[in-house]
Amino acid sequence: ANAASGMAVHDVCKLRFLELKAKRTHRFIVFKIEEKQKQVVVEKVGEPTQSYEDFAESLPADECRYAVYDFDFVTEENCQKSRIFFIAWSPDTARVRSKMIYASSKDRFKRELDGIQVELQATDPTEMGLDVIKSRAN
Repeated sequence: ANAASGMAVHDVCKLRFLELKAKRTHRFIVFKIEEKQKQVVVEKVGEPTQSYEDFAESLPADECRYAVYDFDFVTEENCQKSRIFFIAWSPDTARVRSKMIYASSKDRFKRELDGIQVELQATDPTEMGLDVIKSRAN
C-alpha cells in the first residue's frame, strides 16, 4: 500500500499546468505515472483548438491516468467562463496494482497543481462525458 507515497512529480507537470491555467496554451494535459522511476510525467498535451472528444480519446481504455481539462462554457446569464477539471481516470479493466498506485498518489499530485476547480473520478467514459462535465461546471 505504501508503494506510491514516494511518488515524485516531474517539474514539467507543474509547468504545463501553469501554462494551461495562466496562458491557456493547452486545452488538456494527460499525466502518467512511470512506475519504474516512481514519478508522474506528462504523457500528452492538447492544443487549445482540440475538442472534448479529442481529450476523451487520448485516455487509454485499460490504463489509469490523471488528466486536467480546461472547460469553456457560457452561463445562463451569457457569461463566458472556464473551469479547470482534474480527472482521475481509473478504468475497471486496468491492473489492480495500477489502480492502487493512482488512487494513493492522487491527492498528493493534485496538491501540486494549484488551481483545480472540479474533480471527477471516472471508471468508464460515461462517468466523464461532456454532460457530466457541463453539470459539474456550474
